[in-house]
Amino acid sequence: MSFNPFVRALSLIGFAEFATQQGLNPVDMLRRAALPQQSLERHDGIIAFRRYCALLDICQRQSGNTLFGLQLGLFQGVNVFGELLYLIRNARTVAEALDELRDHYALYNGAAYIGLDIDGDTATLSYRVTELDLPGLPQAEELACAVGVQLLRALIGDSWRPEAILLRHPALQDEASYRQALGFLPSFSAHCSGFQFSTSALSLPLSTADTRLQQLIVEHMKRMERLSADDLASYVKVLLRHLLPSGRATVEKVADCMAYNTRTLQRRLSQEGTSFQQLLDETRQDMACHYLEDPFISMTQMSGLLGYSNQSGFCRAFNRWFQVTPLAWQKRNSPNQQPRLLRDSRLNTLHRRSEGDN
Repeated sequence: MSFNPFVRALSLIGFAEFATQQGLNPVDMLRRAALPQQSLERHDGIIAFRRYCALLDICQRQSGNTLFGLQLGLFQGVNVFGELLYLIRNARTVAEALDELRDHYALYNGAAYIGLDIDGDTATLSYRVTELDLPGLPQAEELACAVGVQLLRALIGDSWRPEAILLRHPALQDEASYRQALGFLPSFSAHCSGFQFSTSALSLPLSTADTRLQQLIVEHMKRMERLSADDLASYVKVLLRHLLPSGRATVEKVADCMAYNTRTLQRRLSQEGTSFQQLLDETRQDMACHYLEDPFISMTQMSGLLGYSNQSGFCRAFNRWFQVTPLAWQKRNSPNQQPRLLRDSRLNTLHRRSEGDN
C-alpha cells in the first residue's frame, strides 16, 4: 500500500476546544506546526499528515500532557468521521459498518489504512501507517485507537469495551494514567496499533439501519476525491480552492501547506505532465464557471474569490481561457442568471459615464 501524505482537515474537529481546555492557544499551536488557521473551519480541506502528527507532538509537549492524542481522540469521538458516520450507522450489522469504514477511509485519510482481521473468535481492527518515521506518530496512533473505541461504543452501546487495545509503541506515560483515561491498560509494543474484540460483536444488528438513506450516502461519497490515489495535481487544486479567496495562492504557499519545498513540488508536477500555473488556471476556470451560475455573486465578488485584485484582471483572464467575456458566457450557458451580471455591467457603464461627465 503506497503512502499518501494528506488527511482531511476534518481530523482537527474539536481540536480548538480541547486544546483550550488543556491551557493551549489552538491558533498558536497550528502556527508552530505550520498549519493554516482556516483548517479549523474548512474541514473539507487537506493538510499534510506529517504536520498533523507534528501538531499533536507540539501540543503534548506544550501542555505537559503526554496522553494528549489519546484524550483528544476520546473527546472527538465519532464526530471525526464526518459524513462517513452516516454511512457507517446505516449498515445492517457491526461487520458491515466496519467494512464501510475500511472501504471509505481513504476519502478522509490517505496516510493510513484500516484493517479488519479475524483469527478464531478474535477480531482485530487496526490502524496502520505506511511511513513510520514521523515525529508525533505515537500521538496520532493513540488518537486513532481512542476514536475507534468510541465508534464501537456508539454502534454497540456505551458499556462496550474491547478485549485489548494494541499500541505499536512503548508506553508514553505510567500505567495509572492509561487506566484512568481508558478504564484498562493497553498492550504496548504490539505488532500494530488497534484493538481486539470478540467476533460475536460483528453479527450484532444496528437499529439505525436505513437502506435507502445508505444508498444516497454511497452515491454522494462516490463523488468525493479519494486521498489514497497518487494524484498530486488533485491535491494542489484542493488547496488552491481554499487559498484563492485569501489572495495567497502562490506556489510557495501551496508547497508549504503540503510540507514540500517549492522546487520539489514543481519537479513532481512536471513529472505528472503539468505545472503549478496550469493547475491554477484550471482551478480558476472551474470556479469561475461555478460562480457564474450563482445569481447572488457579483463580478467584483467573483474576482476576489478567484484571487484577482480587480475585476478587469479577472475579465482579461476569462477572455483568454474561453475567448468570450463572462457576461457572454453566462448568456449562453445560464440564461436564467443574467440579471445579476447585467446589473453589474450597467452599473459599471453608468459609473464610467458619470466619471466622464465630471
